[in-house]
Order: sequence, then C-alpha cells, then structure tokens
Amino acid sequence: MNFQIRDAITANMTNNSATDIRSVVEDALQRGEEHLLPGLGVFFEKLWVNADEQEKAKISGELAQAFSAG
Repeated sequence: MNFQIRDAITANMTNNSATDIRSVVEDALQRGEEHLLPGLGVFFEKLWVNADEQEKAKISGELAQAFSAG
C-alpha cells in the first residue's frame, strides 16, 4: 500500500472550519500519542508554506522561545 500522509491529511482537512481544525489539534495533543505527530507536522508544513517572511520570523521566534531552557 502506497500511503501518502500529506495527501490523506489534506483530503481530510479540506474545507474544515477553524473550530474543526482546532479540535483536531487539541485532540491530538491531549492524546499525546507519537503516531499523531506526523499529522501535526503536515499542519505545520501547510502553515509554514503559506506564511510570508514576517509570519515565518514570528513563528520561528515563538518556537525558539518555546524550546528555550527555562
């Protein structure tokens, strides 16, 4: 079976509302199951690809802060 996670996630999330997407993200985080991480990676990839340089700088800064020791 030739399964493409990007295609599956995209097909499942197309035309979902912001509320629906938030629910999916919160559910994945609440479960804490590592097999859900690639799906969240697809979400991040979509966000990054569609971000302009200012948004990418903001995201990068927020991630740096989230991963900082302390």
